[in-house]
Amino acid sequence: MSETIEIRAADGTSARIALQGAEPVSWQVAGREYLWNGDPEHWNRHAPWLFPVVGASAGGVVRVDGQTYPMGQHGFARDLPFSVVTQSEDAVTLRLEDGDATRTHYPFAFRLDIDVRVDTCRLLFVCKVENTGETPLPYGLGFHPAFPWPFADGERRAGGGYHVVFDATESPDVPEIAEGGLIAAETRAVPLIDTTLPLDPEMFKEALVFLDAKSRSMRFVGPGDKAIAMAVEDFPHFAIWTKPTAPFLSLECWTGHADRAGFEGELAERDSQRILAPGAQALHGVGLSLQG
Repeated sequence: MSETIEIRAADGTSARIALQGAEPVSWQVAGREYLWNGDPEHWNRHAPWLFPVVGASAGGVVRVDGQTYPMGQHGFARDLPFSVVTQSEDAVTLRLEDGDATRTHYPFAFRLDIDVRVDTCRLLFVCKVENTGETPLPYGLGFHPAFPWPFADGERRAGGGYHVVFDATESPDVPEIAEGGLIAAETRAVPLIDTTLPLDPEMFKEALVFLDAKSRSMRFVGPGDKAIAMAVEDFPHFAIWTKPTAPFLSLECWTGHADRAGFEGELAERDSQRILAPGAQALHGVGLSLQG
């Protein structure tokens, strides 16, 4: 495992952040762990950051000024070392900048800072994307944390009363995922009633993607109304994912998403991609909280 940094709030809420990918690998409240443990039998990550793209790129490449560059699923930030900018007892700021490891995939100058802070029952993030170059910067950013499902020993996943609650009514029709992880034109219905989605492991043949969601938060609720909530700022898309046999649930927030099936354009033309002018910066926020 990459070197980690531990931060701790006055109430004992703690987190460990890996320098590789600036990935949270632990979030404990009152001594109980609420992040997925990264068991490679199911999924070997915990809560990766997705940058400079979210999801799959058609053909495994992106195009910039007519040239193609290899781009893996969810970009490269999750696999690269971040440096420590500042650190205190309850907070740390980590940074990734362009270099030899990024330019072969993404020919742009950038700086990505991720501020992490723990507070009472909360794990809070502010992400700053900065264009340090002289040309417009196309980017996508996402957060992909996973949480134990069920929350506690003796509880069940299927039929255990778990559900996700949005803070606004969302469409029950979500896009199909095409070959290669691309967004298909076809949709399928999920059992979402107003704001509540009852959870069944068997519904996850693929991620459930809510593009241009009306909600700014969603809650993963278990028996007794204990919940893990995700609230976001400037992340317009949500996703929910697991594998039918895996004991975790991932709540995801994205600024962009995978290429649509059939897309052959430039990276800057990718649907929902953000564009930053030279010298400009953008802020995106995520807050996780334990409720109940």
